[in-house]
Amino acid sequence: MRVLITGAAGNLGTFLARHLDRAPYRLRLLVHRTPLADDLAASRRVEPIEADLGQPDTLPATCQDVDAIVHFAGVLFAPRPERFLPTTNVLYVENLLDAARAAGVRRFILVSFPHVEGPTTPERPAVGAMDARPISVHAQTRLAAERALFERSRGTRMRPIALRSGTIYGRGVKMIEAARWLMRRRLLPVWPQPTWYHFLALPDFLRCVEAALRPSTRSGVFLLGDELPMTLQVFLDALAWHWGYPRPMRLPRFLFPLAGALTEATATTFGTISPLTRDFIRIGMVPHVADTRRMRRELLSKLKYPTLREGLEIL
Repeated sequence: MRVLITGAAGNLGTFLARHLDRAPYRLRLLVHRTPLADDLAASRRVEPIEADLGQPDTLPATCQDVDAIVHFAGVLFAPRPERFLPTTNVLYVENLLDAARAAGVRRFILVSFPHVEGPTTPERPAVGAMDARPISVHAQTRLAAERALFERSRGTRMRPIALRSGTIYGRGVKMIEAARWLMRRRLLPVWPQPTWYHFLALPDFLRCVEAALRPSTRSGVFLLGDELPMTLQVFLDALAWHWGYPRPMRLPRFLFPLAGALTEATATTFGTISPLTRDFIRIGMVPHVADTRRMRRELLSKLKYPTLREGLEIL
């Protein structure tokens, strides 16, 4: 099976490429500006290919002779995401879908997240709905990309799959390593109001993606998560305890959008990256819990790390 991974030089794309860098897979890894990790670039099973999702004429060769696509590519840590996300999260997916259809690609896996259904809780979990109205631009544009995936796959041989994953944790995951760095310096705050999150250990996420590549896996939306959703506050406190740091300070909720706005303004003024944005804070404050029964029936019946208690060993 030849698998094209977009965003293959990014954080999760790199993890997936390493996970699949073995028989029976051959990997075509799309790169644009960031080079591949050295071990992947040197692998005999890896074919690096340069292309630009914003330039449709570069994509036909990228998709030629590909059996499946896993799409990660996007833009992070840039100010004013409302200006570029409709392009990077929607138009780029549409460009890739058009090339995939023309090339006869049989499977297209879009990595998404349960935030696209808006706020959800253990009592009212996400169920794979496509008609929600999320509040953040990140979620709005990813939902639009999902809709494009299913609409443009209709009437073709291409099988569309959207994997809405809960928050992924593990050693080397950028958000987790950022939390560790900030905790060590006592710089990580969180708002006090409990906010439900659904988590998933990185190895289980990678196994879910691999399962979605199986020819027997049906199309549709899969919600990924472990067996014990918890609040973000409890999760961060558990990490602090595990790493031996003081628990994150609690600050008033209104300060976080303000911090995002100030970070964006600074990045815009000086032309630097923006680790926080107002929209990033907005999506981070949305509780997300998923109904994962379909995942367990069709992708992964047993998790290696069913709860954070087991998952702490990979942190």
